[in-house]
Amino acid sequence: MSQKNWLEVLGWGNPEIEDLRFVAYSYIKQGIYDVALTFFDALAVLAPANAYDLQTIGALHLQIGNGLKALDYLDRALKLDPTNPLSQLNRAKALFMLGYKRQALAQAQELEKSLLPEISTQASALVLSYR
Repeated sequence: MSQKNWLEVLGWGNPEIEDLRFVAYSYIKQGIYDVALTFFDALAVLAPANAYDLQTIGALHLQIGNGLKALDYLDRALKLDPTNPLSQLNRAKALFMLGYKRQALAQAQELEKSLLPEISTQASALVLSYR
């Protein structure tokens, strides 16, 4: 079965995709995660695989307590951008949520070495919380 090109069907291009992403992010800023997730799910269908979108979908699933879906989307994001520290941090959080403590600790301990303070401090807090 062939994949339908929805952008072509809708007559949309990059400006419309960026508008959708902007609206989705606006809902995140307001804490309306379920609506933001709907927009990002639409982006995942409309636009080619994008590490930012996949990471954000994973983070949204993490926020609403759906660890398995979060892990799936974060793994997909990391396949596109393996060194993204935020995706790695959220993956560690998802692993903790799912009870994979050994894997999560290993990932968090590695992230404690990050040169980005916002990543290393959160990773340290995770390590301290779960030891």
